[in-house]
Amino acid sequence: MDKLRIRGGKPLFGEVTISGMKNSALPVLFGTVATGDICVISNVPDVSDISLTLEILRSIGAKVRFETTDSVMIDTREVIMKSPPMEYVGKMRASTYLIGAMLGRFGEALVGYPGGCDFGVRPIDQHIKGFEHMGARVEYDDNANLHATAEHGLHGNMIYLDVASVGATINIMLAAVFAEGVTVIENAAREPHIVDMASFLNACGADISGAGTGMIRIRGVKALHGCHYELAPDMIEAGTYMAAVAATGGSVTVNRVIPKHMDAISQKLKEIGLSVTASDSSITVTSERIYRATTIKTNPYPGFPTDMHPQFSAMLALAQGISSISEGIWGARFKYAEELKKMGADIVVDNGAAHITGVPSLHGASVKGSDLRAGAALVIAALAAEGESEISGLEFLDRGYEDIVGKLKRLGADIRRE
Repeated sequence: MDKLRIRGGKPLFGEVTISGMKNSALPVLFGTVATGDICVISNVPDVSDISLTLEILRSIGAKVRFETTDSVMIDTREVIMKSPPMEYVGKMRASTYLIGAMLGRFGEALVGYPGGCDFGVRPIDQHIKGFEHMGARVEYDDNANLHATAEHGLHGNMIYLDVASVGATINIMLAAVFAEGVTVIENAAREPHIVDMASFLNACGADISGAGTGMIRIRGVKALHGCHYELAPDMIEAGTYMAAVAATGGSVTVNRVIPKHMDAISQKLKEIGLSVTASDSSITVTSERIYRATTIKTNPYPGFPTDMHPQFSAMLALAQGISSISEGIWGARFKYAEELKKMGADIVVDNGAAHITGVPSLHGASVKGSDLRAGAALVIAALAAEGESEISGLEFLDRGYEDIVGKLKRLGADIRRE
């Protein structure tokens, strides 16, 4: 089992280039199924979730070929409607996007119940609600596959989401592209990857407007076609490096970002006393490792992202005063707290919030990541801690961070994988 060894206490300096957004890449790659054509997707991050996605696509008949290290050609002309292997879809939440893509293209979808990081119940009831409002019948077969059928085709409808679910918004868009008439999603998610997905589908011939707002309108079309599409940069990867330099001290310029996507993160760093300056496509964070405590509640975009909650907890473990992070999306996202305590952090989790009393320093320890962002939090804590830390559970970290060891080394971190 691979582990990271990090000798902390070194400030970070230099520049880091951000990879493509994993949360855009997954639905876009699965969305190529809907086109029934050849798509070339660029700025694709080299992370394990992408490799698994491509294996799922191959299993249903897609042809996949990398044209460059971050550009992949996907030919879905020979894709057939069948259930991909459960050994694949059971490892990935994003496999649900095959339901919308297949239902739209074939009028039928058969996909196993998804997996992914374990930080609470993540139902797909809003996905199902959307499909049923468009005329689909959804049930589970004897093998626990979700089976959706639209015997008489899909039709446009008004769909109000009870929660602003990213997954449901994307899945409904995928199916609604082929529905007869107009589908309107109210209380739609507004995250940047929603905009990325809609832009991809529009580049393939869809008619989608309003992405990035609470109301998305999809006018059905008869067919889609392939396209060349470049993914947006990963705001969570960028935020992770910003939190890391805050905790370690130093000055790092984060390149190839969309600063607007980073507003909630940048403003919170400024609020606690750090220097954050933005240009057209980069953000520079400078830290003397002296900053104040704060209060955060995670919320759907444009609020503070839940995917930055653990990383900020690690950073705020060294803040002056008592911080509080309330989790407004995934209530079980606090497994990282016990691991941070092993490093000397003073964290109490109570009633859906982490209360963090800043300590003068953290110390190295042997810790284990329990999910993707928890792993990133432990890396940040280890970079800032005195002494050496050993981090296991890298299978989670590998899901969402491209070359994290190499990127941190180039910033001056003492980190190695073994």
